[in-house]
Amino acid sequence: MSTAKKEIKVSAAQAALAARIEEKNRATSSHHGTEKKALFSSSEKKSKFPTKELIKLSRGMGSMLRANINTADAIKYYSSGHPSVVVRKTLATVREQIETGLPAYAAFEKTEKFDDKFISLVRAGCDSGQLSKAFESIAKTLKKEAEFKSKMRKATLMPSIIIFALVLLFIGAQLQIIPQIEKILDDMKQEPDAVSGFLFKMSHVTQKIWLLLVGGMVGSVSAFMFIEKVRNAVTFFMMSKWRLLKKLIMGMRQLLFLGSLEMLHSNGINLSRAVEISAESLKGTPMYSELIQAGLRYVETGLPFSEAIRKFTSCDPQVSHLIAIGERSSSLGEQLHLLNEMYEEDVDQIVQQFAATVNLVVMMIAALLITAVFIGAFLPIFLMGPKMMSGSGM
Repeated sequence: MSTAKKEIKVSAAQAALAARIEEKNRATSSHHGTEKKALFSSSEKKSKFPTKELIKLSRGMGSMLRANINTADAIKYYSSGHPSVVVRKTLATVREQIETGLPAYAAFEKTEKFDDKFISLVRAGCDSGQLSKAFESIAKTLKKEAEFKSKMRKATLMPSIIIFALVLLFIGAQLQIIPQIEKILDDMKQEPDAVSGFLFKMSHVTQKIWLLLVGGMVGSVSAFMFIEKVRNAVTFFMMSKWRLLKKLIMGMRQLLFLGSLEMLHSNGINLSRAVEISAESLKGTPMYSELIQAGLRYVETGLPFSEAIRKFTSCDPQVSHLIAIGERSSSLGEQLHLLNEMYEEDVDQIVQQFAATVNLVVMMIAALLITAVFIGAFLPIFLMGPKMMSGSGM
């Protein structure tokens, strides 16, 4: 009898707790619906979790989960006293969702502040029972991306500023200096030589189109930086024309996929399910649909997974080759680990090579622009000297 009463009390307490949670969610939803315009700007709501904070969060979560601290408590400890309001609010929402029974990846996804790659890796960690390893993998991947971006900024930022300044200087010379030289020659009744005549015509054209030229440059840079479709289209085009860029992007994508696949497969997740989850990290890229199709063919037709990868994806031949070895020798886990190590080394080398190449190309463009500014602005001045002396009777 007492046991029955206890069970009734427990069920009643659980029902009360569920009711409070539901009521709180309704109140929060209603509050956001009526006051979101006043309290939050659209940019704040849609903004993603800061990358630097995400690296720190992933490292902290990985270390705490390895120490057998549960996920909700780990998030609570990390966010407590954090200086960023955005981080505290976001992680508080995640913790509340986890405490209601949602898996960690779904809790992070509900905030809409984390990208598909992050959600996919967290999901892989949840499904494989290796969430600490998933967060460590996220930190490692993001760190590599941050290092690559840093190298690219160092290689391109200053030269790009110099190039933009040189373009403005060239336009300024065409609008101000060249017309004055042309006017002086006209006043002195002197015919320009062939080179000066060409430069004068170029100045006339520049005066007509300089606004369109500057506007096009600013618009193109802005579109590439802020419009994802434009950035993707430019990236796909550049990949088709520049082999080194294609190797870099494909290497990063395959490294991300293989890392998730290894983590899932090594923890007992069946291969078809592991492929499906791992492919989620590449949403928005052509490789996502390729991997999904390869996984379906592997399941539906009994085709070896290595053959499915070879026939239906753009993965490098070495990927399907080593997976085939793993399938034949029952050592797929070891081969996936080997592929991960190979791609980590390859990506590091390609990043260094790519940054050096971009730096060289940008410096060459800057040198060409310096030459163009000199020819366009100063050459007519040197050529005008003999004309002025001839006109003055010297």
